[in-house]
Amino acid sequence: MRLLVANANTTEAITQLCAASARAAAAPGTEIVASTPRFGAEVIGTRAENIVAGHALLELLAEQAGKVDAVLLAVSHDTALDAARQMMPCPVVGMTEAACLAACLLGGRFGLVTFGNAETYRELIAAHGFSTRLASLVGVDATPQETLRDPDGVARKVGAGIARAVAEGADAVILGGAALAGMSGRLQAEAKVPLLDGIACGVKFAEALVALGLPKPELGSYAAPRGRITTGLSPALAALLSGTGGG
Repeated sequence: MRLLVANANTTEAITQLCAASARAAAAPGTEIVASTPRFGAEVIGTRAENIVAGHALLELLAEQAGKVDAVLLAVSHDTALDAARQMMPCPVVGMTEAACLAACLLGGRFGLVTFGNAETYRELIAAHGFSTRLASLVGVDATPQETLRDPDGVARKVGAGIARAVAEGADAVILGGAALAGMSGRLQAEAKVPLLDGIACGVKFAEALVALGLPKPELGSYAAPRGRITTGLSPALAALLSGTGGG
């Protein structure tokens, strides 16, 4: 199968971190194709930037419609996930939703450790329906850019955040952030509970969905768009929304 790992930030180094994590998790025969959007924020940090990133991400996905078997959104906000699921002809998995699902299979309650102010993740977890399973939400004093410059220093801060989440009742801990892709392997030996990398979880769920071979809904709110009239969008995105694109 061919799996698109689609970043919604414009930092190519983060895309490559996610691609490396995806390839490490992928089964033999799964080809990882990584892509970075052509416009948007270097790293999504505000609600406004997340909306802009949604447009950029949908444009990126439209270019790959019909060319990949599944999509993994390599952005911890699960940016434009519902829209992408409706629009694309293949399964679409969000990295944080996948990690939450995996965490719920491992224990009663989970924690999430991320960069800075973590409150938007509380909203995301609620939107995915996991609020009652959330034991701890920890924001560490670090940035995604800092992770690229000083991964050891950020790992120490994330390790302290994991310990706090465990103390607050987490049976498993999600590392929330595309820039933290691959860091679970560095920290797992010292952690007292399973650590979940959203990229790795997303790869395995995407592979499972493709293996199941289920059809796309033809009715309901996730049925593919048809006959939508748009102005100013990329040709590929406009075609997909009109129902004439996607291979």
